[in-house]
Amino acid sequence: MVLIITVVMVAVIAGLFAFYLGYSWDDITGAVSKKIAEAMPAILILLSIGLLVGTWMAGGVIPAMIYYGLKIVNPNFLLLTAFWVSVFISIATGTSWGTVGTIGVALIGVGVGLGVPLPMVAGAVISGAYFGDKMSPLSDTTNMSALAAKANLYDHIKQMFVTTVPAMTIACIAFTVMGLQFKSSTIDSEIYTNMLRDLSANFRFSPFLVLPPVLVIGGAILKKPTVPVLILSSAVAMALGLTVQGFG
Repeated sequence: MVLIITVVMVAVIAGLFAFYLGYSWDDITGAVSKKIAEAMPAILILLSIGLLVGTWMAGGVIPAMIYYGLKIVNPNFLLLTAFWVSVFISIATGTSWGTVGTIGVALIGVGVGLGVPLPMVAGAVISGAYFGDKMSPLSDTTNMSALAAKANLYDHIKQMFVTTVPAMTIACIAFTVMGLQFKSSTIDSEIYTNMLRDLSANFRFSPFLVLPPVLVIGGAILKKPTVPVLILSSAVAMALGLTVQGFG
């Protein structure tokens, strides 16, 4: 609420300055409408992400990621794995929020089962997701930044390497060092067993569950528009929830 009040106050002050400089109300509303139009792709992506997260959960995609992640991932390398998986998904999809809300949720579930502190796992996921988002040519914010500065998109991404690559290197070293303290002995066998049992009891795991992630990654590789790809993936996940999972 405080943030909203602050933004409104700043907007009022900016409007008064605009009037003082001789701009009319029509000039101000025209400029506002233009900026809203430029931001609309980002808004649509955020709305699509909400749909994606809900349908991937109901369709069993995220539970399957948690289930097989518990079986495959070594606790020593969970933090580094969480970082690089988030980097890959975020670059492929162009959305950090979508990465955090899908594979990030799955990695948090894996962290619970393997006994790795959740703040560390969350930090690795967010770090990877934001790095991938900033370096992705599909990212809404990356495109908007280049548009606002009237710069070439790929020149903009190239320049960001100067600061992001050193930060990424430091993060990888830190996650590797922190991860070495966690071994198989850190796993709480009861939590681990209960999670696997509960996931198996509530969801059916099928090879078809790879379809929604494959659609998203394939759409990114083929450079298809982000919003239609996310909606198509959500529709497939919804169909999986009705058929494979048997939800009404």
